[in-house]
Amino acid sequence: MFRSSDGKTRVDSGAMSVITDPATNHTIILDHASMVARTFPSPVLPPPPFAPPGLPAIPIPGVSAPPAGPVQVQDLGKALIEGHEVEGKRFMFQPPGAPQAPGMPQAPGTPQAPGMPQAPAMPQAPGMPQAPGMPQGPKPPTIAEVWTSTSLQMPVLTKTAGAFGQQTCHCKCTGGEPPPSMFQIPPGYRIAGPPAPGMPK
Repeated sequence: MFRSSDGKTRVDSGAMSVITDPATNHTIILDHASMVARTFPSPVLPPPPFAPPGLPAIPIPGVSAPPAGPVQVQDLGKALIEGHEVEGKRFMFQPPGAPQAPGMPQAPGTPQAPGMPQAPAMPQAPGMPQAPGMPQGPKPPTIAEVWTSTSLQMPVLTKTAGAFGQQTCHCKCTGGEPPPSMFQIPPGYRIAGPPAPGMPK
């Protein structure tokens, strides 16, 4: 991931690169294998899986949409990671609760007496469909711990944990301004679709 002083960002992943420019409000997707560049107005692109306020998106496995409900934020203070002064924050959100188990059906006109035990389940006849199982219990909350460089405004260490397991992302940050060509369409690339506003034709 590269970030310029004026806010442009570039994320390289395999044979793909995604460049965003907040000044012109457009995004470029570079396909290095086919040498094709696609430009979009930034609002057209889908939102990231999980983007805490003021921080880069945190991809959480198994989460394809922003978390529902309020997000609890805890300030972890400052620390030093590989020579970088970083600020830590912990974000926690609880997945939607599991549905309640359906009650036992009762015959009309025979209300259940208070305090009476439920009758045992009858054995399942051969060939009959199985009764629906009990719903699973509530999922554990998803917790994301992000340590961001105070000078570079880039995440240095990100830890996420939830029902999917645990994931740790350790980024090595270096200072200095990236060259402007990092945020431009390379020569020889074919532009698919009309150029975005502010892009050369």
